[in-house]
Amino acid sequence: MPPPVIQPRTALAVWELTLKCNLACGHCGSRAGSKREDELSAEEALDLVRQLAESGIQEVTIEGGEAFLRPDWLDIARAISAHGMRCTMVTGGYGLSRETARKMKEVGIAHVSVSVDGLAATHDRIRGKPGSFRFCFETLGHFREVGLPFSANTQINRLSAPELPELYVRLRDAGIRAWQLQLTSPMGNGADNAWMLLQPAELPELYRTLARVAVRALKEERLALAPANDIGYYGPYDEWLFASLGKGWSGCMAGLSVLGIHADGSVKGCPTLPSEYIGGNIRQQPLSDILETRELTFNMGAGAPEGVSHMWGYCGGCRYAEACRGGCSQMAHTLFNQRGNNPYCHYRSLELAGRGLRERVVRATPGPGRPFDHGVFELVEEPLGAPWPEDDTHRFTAERVVWPPGWEAYPLPEARPVPSRAQAG
Repeated sequence: MPPPVIQPRTALAVWELTLKCNLACGHCGSRAGSKREDELSAEEALDLVRQLAESGIQEVTIEGGEAFLRPDWLDIARAISAHGMRCTMVTGGYGLSRETARKMKEVGIAHVSVSVDGLAATHDRIRGKPGSFRFCFETLGHFREVGLPFSANTQINRLSAPELPELYVRLRDAGIRAWQLQLTSPMGNGADNAWMLLQPAELPELYRTLARVAVRALKEERLALAPANDIGYYGPYDEWLFASLGKGWSGCMAGLSVLGIHADGSVKGCPTLPSEYIGGNIRQQPLSDILETRELTFNMGAGAPEGVSHMWGYCGGCRYAEACRGGCSQMAHTLFNQRGNNPYCHYRSLELAGRGLRERVVRATPGPGRPFDHGVFELVEEPLGAPWPEDDTHRFTAERVVWPPGWEAYPLPEARPVPSRAQAG
């Protein structure tokens, strides 16, 4: 099988400017709140901008914590743009004023994504701050007024999943251009609140919900859905879910087309990866050297036999092993302390259900309580009709989904055959 077509290895860097945050999110993988003790100085940050440009980075996304809580964040954004890189931003949107939005546009920030994780009560509960949902939409309004392009991103979990159709309508009416969706993962606070995580066996109902949303978004509103790398893989609705991206899942891109940078200068191959994947720190070595470390090149064998040597369990024997390479590395590692076996897979959940089986993940060991940490989960395989645990009161089902008026015009699209192994590659 030929190697997958990928972007230039240095396409995107996602940079945590500070770990300081004005929210207290129950799913936060970085456990943001207080700033790191050793965050980069202004001089170090500007030098990193130079190194990113010299390494060929095309786009830098600034985030946190909350990026605008770092005093010199606008200077950094201005420098990113001045070095010819596209500067974008992810924000929680809490306390961001119209004047700040205007300044963001002035320094060259090209696009902003606001995190909205459910309707008002759910969002405020997850984000740990009353009124944060209202602030999100005020912030979207500020961006609209100053002419700064904006979108939204949403964590999907057992609290937010039933509200996705109504949330879509609210975000559409607010004027978003795109909607990124990602599963809440068992990292940081997300591992502590494991009850919030969707179970693998709940994925079929989730994707049926998302498919109906995708039909409306694409047919009527021309609004782009942008599934993150933990969404998929090789399911019967991929044609709709990934239409805006132009392709489906093609394997983990950590270190290939994306980098993650911590506020202290640590560099890893993807912003969502746990700290075990840090390849170095720009205070000790140049970025160009860090890019060649094993932690940032573990995907370089994609398409070759060594590209599947890390795979195990169900994924190790899957028909899509060479094309998929075990799905999202972050999801697998934060579950089992090693990548290469990811039960959060649409194809896998359907194939097991066809054999009368389902999978659940159960936390066995908690995380140590550090940013980007994780515990260890056990994988339970059981009969599809087995009783769920009595204390599992948040289980996601199709009956919990609330469909606003008018959705009957957008039924579930026809399921397409799952692609063959050759088509997947």
